[in-house]
Amino acid sequence: MQKTIQKRKRSEPHTFEQRLEEHRVRLETELSRLPDGASRDSLVARIEQLRTAVELNAMLSRQA
Repeated sequence: MQKTIQKRKRSEPHTFEQRLEEHRVRLETELSRLPDGASRDSLVARIEQLRTAVELNAMLSRQA
């Protein structure tokens, strides 16, 4: 019995910036469903970190 290995189809490559943006959008969607509290505050902090990462990456990319 021979097994066939199927290759996964890859979508177009995503840039680092695109992945950060997609993650931020997912977190903001989740944030809209959370009540006030520690979980929400943690998510707000994570979103801010993602925004900072995008800004830093853009700044470093311009210098390269």
